[in-house]
Amino acid sequence: MEKKFYITTPIYYPSGKFHIGTAYCEVLTDAIRRYKQLRGYDTYMLTGLDEHGQKIQTVAEKRGLTPKQHVDEMADSAKKLWKLMDIGYDKFIRTTDEYHCNAVQKIVQKFIDNGDIYKGKYEGWYCMPCENYFTESQLVDGKCPDCGREVVKMSEDAYFFNMKKYEQWIKDFYAEHPDFIVPESRKTEIFKNFIEPGLEDLCISRNTFDWGIPMPNDPEHVLYVWLDALTNYITALGYAGDDDTLFNKYWPADLHVVGKEIIRFHGIYWPIFLHALGLELPKQIYAHSWIVMKDGKMSKSVGNVIYPEVLIDRYGLDATKYYLLRLMSFAQDSMFTPEDFVDRFNYDLANDLGNLLSRTIGMINKYFDGVIPTEINVRTDFDDSLEKTIKEQIAKVEQCMDTYHVSNALVELWAIIARANKYVDETEPWKLAKSDEEEDIEKLKSVMYHLAETLRKIAILVAPFMPEKSDEILKQLNLSTANKNWNLVYSYNEIPENTRVIEKGEPLFARLDRDEEIEYIKSNMK
Repeated sequence: MEKKFYITTPIYYPSGKFHIGTAYCEVLTDAIRRYKQLRGYDTYMLTGLDEHGQKIQTVAEKRGLTPKQHVDEMADSAKKLWKLMDIGYDKFIRTTDEYHCNAVQKIVQKFIDNGDIYKGKYEGWYCMPCENYFTESQLVDGKCPDCGREVVKMSEDAYFFNMKKYEQWIKDFYAEHPDFIVPESRKTEIFKNFIEPGLEDLCISRNTFDWGIPMPNDPEHVLYVWLDALTNYITALGYAGDDDTLFNKYWPADLHVVGKEIIRFHGIYWPIFLHALGLELPKQIYAHSWIVMKDGKMSKSVGNVIYPEVLIDRYGLDATKYYLLRLMSFAQDSMFTPEDFVDRFNYDLANDLGNLLSRTIGMINKYFDGVIPTEINVRTDFDDSLEKTIKEQIAKVEQCMDTYHVSNALVELWAIIARANKYVDETEPWKLAKSDEEEDIEKLKSVMYHLAETLRKIAILVAPFMPEKSDEILKQLNLSTANKNWNLVYSYNEIPENTRVIEKGEPLFARLDRDEEIEYIKSNMK
């Protein structure tokens, strides 16, 4: 039976242009997908936009557009950005898609038929940016506990989902599935703030605006954004639609990737919705942290927002991807600075990886007329150590990727690159090349062979994170880019006889002028 892996991003709220925080989530999800694909999984990746709600209607009105015109424009913009970033999603869902709207109404009707939804009156505090209601006790210093913005007192007729009915079930579920949410701190947070104090029933409709999916039993009410939004993960696969082939194949999701600010909805409401529908729950949810700036969260009003296009246009796609993935720790917010970006580019990419490739290509050309030696008769004193390190580090990379510690995976991968650079210094091939001893020439062959094989392995290992540079490494070695299979990172003797490297390749990453590039990035923060 073929292994499947269904992975999703959140569907993003299209109220404005996407900055590097949103881009990080997309790149992270795509890197995990690419890794699973290299490991032989049949992958399916879903992304898209959450297009309904009062905030969208308000933003559109300010722009002199209809809500539909606004979201159409934003959807085109998002698709162009993900194409620029080479995101390999399989489906882009929009919650205004007709099939999604129809399926959501069927889902809501099922909840009504099961007695999960009732009509009441909502009186409480509402945060428009978050599209969420809060009780007095949930506010922090009188403001929204999620975004810290002002809230307004609301009172209106509304429909509610009976969350209290499932309170014991959700507690029991987490007791049986302690790793459902990672990192653990996110689960602790929702338990402390929302489950242990007692679940509040969820307001699921509004009747003071009309940009949303009408309630099937009462079209004067439109569905509140979270029930509409969360169900995208199953409606995209055809659930409650005309063709549920994809749903039967890929559900349950293997991983939902979301930002930490929406873990409550995914960690409480979404499991309860699925349970009420009689469906399996996703296997795991990863709530990642935020990219922050020196002066706090990215904000247009502060003028500290950096957009991915700025970095990609000047430094390339793979350098941008590498930086975002390497920057973000598993459980903590991480700070973006222009200084750190330029230093990582120069040290990690230009010096460590780029220099290893250019040195190797140059030495093979100089010492063996460009042909990679494949017949090795004498080993150096350092070959065993190199091979042992590579084997150990590959296992560490896998362990990190299998648990979604992507930044750590890059740290472990770069340990291979560092070890290979050290191997050059240890073996001193320039001295071996000057020797008249036949044994030294044989050792030189071993050194070039091991460096070429190490770079071949590195090309496969970096493929989930930097697919373009992965191909470039293989092309400079004159190896097939179609032969990127994770199983080949374990083996040696994978380079065909008489393989001739290119005479002189372009630098994988050209070293940057530090001061100039720091100033450039700063000048492009808005």
